[in-house]
Amino acid sequence: MLTDDQLNKYAEVLFWGLQTARKDRFKKNDLILIQYDPAAVKLAEKLYTRILERGMHPVQRQGLTWGMEYDFYRRSREEQLVFIAPGDRELYRKINGRFFLRAPESLTHLREIDSRKIGKVLLSRKPLRNIMDRREDQGVYSWTLCSFPTKELARQAKTSLRNYTDQIIRACYLDQADPVKEWEEVLKNVGRIKKWLNHLKVKFFRIESANIDLKITPGERRRWKGVSGHNIPSFELFFSPDWRGTEGVYYADLPSFRSGNYVEQVRLTFAKGAVIKMKAKTGEDFTRKQLAMDPGASRVGEFSLTDKRFSRIDRFMADTLFDENFGGKYGNCHLAVGSSYTDTFKGNPAELTKSLKKKLGFNDSALHWDMVNTEDKTVTAHLTNGKKVIIYEKGVFKI
Repeated sequence: MLTDDQLNKYAEVLFWGLQTARKDRFKKNDLILIQYDPAAVKLAEKLYTRILERGMHPVQRQGLTWGMEYDFYRRSREEQLVFIAPGDRELYRKINGRFFLRAPESLTHLREIDSRKIGKVLLSRKPLRNIMDRREDQGVYSWTLCSFPTKELARQAKTSLRNYTDQIIRACYLDQADPVKEWEEVLKNVGRIKKWLNHLKVKFFRIESANIDLKITPGERRRWKGVSGHNIPSFELFFSPDWRGTEGVYYADLPSFRSGNYVEQVRLTFAKGAVIKMKAKTGEDFTRKQLAMDPGASRVGEFSLTDKRFSRIDRFMADTLFDENFGGKYGNCHLAVGSSYTDTFKGNPAELTKSLKKKLGFNDSALHWDMVNTEDKTVTAHLTNGKKVIIYEKGVFKI
């Protein structure tokens, strides 16, 4: 497992991520929420101490055990599924930062649960997420998340706990004397690529691989984002497209562990922006119900590319946070069905009203599901002047 020195480094990197993700600086008396799975308590303790040292107010919330979560979905009546505890809305209206430490001790414990129940819970929590999204757009709140190694993650990734932990250490630069300095360097190098991408006047992108032939339309007033501090680790560059311009076939060759379910080899066919056909080798019924959660669940909310030159992740981790940043031989792309990211709006996100989001084709949903493809692929930008530019090939941006 992680040593005390590595835990301290992890905590410092997470604070770097939280600050990098926020428009304004943190100050004394800010309210910082730590949400953590039980197995990540040691890392939560490190963050708790640092919050106090910075003169801010920590609030801790330990997540459910997998047994509690299973019983919640198995035994809850309708009103229990959608119940919001007193004080939750007030808390979310006041927090300035949030750490989320993921350390699952089961990844498939909800496989027998009707996924419509899971969707109903997500829909009931969406107003809380909307509160945080608005505060982030206003620059008074930011969040970051990470994963903590567990036996279950290692088992599902088909490796030892030691090897799994080592991959987290490498991916987050915890094997370096000054991990924060390393992340600053990644941020600088990725910034050069973002600047190049954001200067291209793109009508649409075409993504081609052995199993993908997809058209993605960025739409008006979009920008590429990446290494924003929100996820540790994160090497991806992404934008939220105009969902209405999505056409063709997307295929996820990496499995997903989502909401206590296992999903493998998902193939989505889009027409006029929405999924019209879906197949999956495993978890097809679950996937179908997730895509029917609300009107936006079957539309695209994000498209992302990872340059293998930056990522230190070289194996399947059974964890989307790591898998969507996979480097390996050909890097990766991922497509998210569901909600879009307002920080990819080219302008002040606080001015992105509900009506403007609809006009520009920013998708809205209670779902956000990242599906990863690691095949050798070519991404071509079709420019507004009629020219074509290959922006990504063999796992690297062609800058």
